[in-house]
Amino acid sequence: MIVFIPGWMSESEERRWVDEMVRRLERSEAKRRSPGRHGDDALRRRCLELSRRYLGGKAIPTTVRWVPPMRTRWASCTPADGTIRISEKLRDAPGWVVDYVLVHELAHLLEPGHDDAFWALVRHYPRTERAMGYLEGLSAAAGLGMVGTDGEPPPELGDDEQAAVPA
Repeated sequence: MIVFIPGWMSESEERRWVDEMVRRLERSEAKRRSPGRHGDDALRRRCLELSRRYLGGKAIPTTVRWVPPMRTRWASCTPADGTIRISEKLRDAPGWVVDYVLVHELAHLLEPGHDDAFWALVRHYPRTERAMGYLEGLSAAAGLGMVGTDGEPPPELGDDEQAAVPA
């Protein structure tokens, strides 16, 4: 967290203001955390709700679980058996980001590739672009070099931009 404060503040005012901003941010983030962060059962229930809301209830995973951090992706899906795995690196991410990742993986149950039909499904989630930006920023800030949600660059990148994205 970076807090900008006026140069005229005293050290004690600066400390008080920074402490207050940290408290506000923590309260705000706690309200926005995903209901699925407390365990695999909660994560699966959240998937079913998101499928109902954004995918017409058509994407029904057999299992959804938190897994140890993956090296190159935030999540993965195996459409053949309906399993979805979400990296524990996202456990404390804002709820709307986890929801995007879940919708992305749920869409793979209906469209396995990253074609136009797949992205049309994902974009039913209203915060898709914002969540993709959040994940790109999180990856860059942590020096993780992760690309997209499940290892594929999003389709908005041009060919020359995709070549510059680490795999």
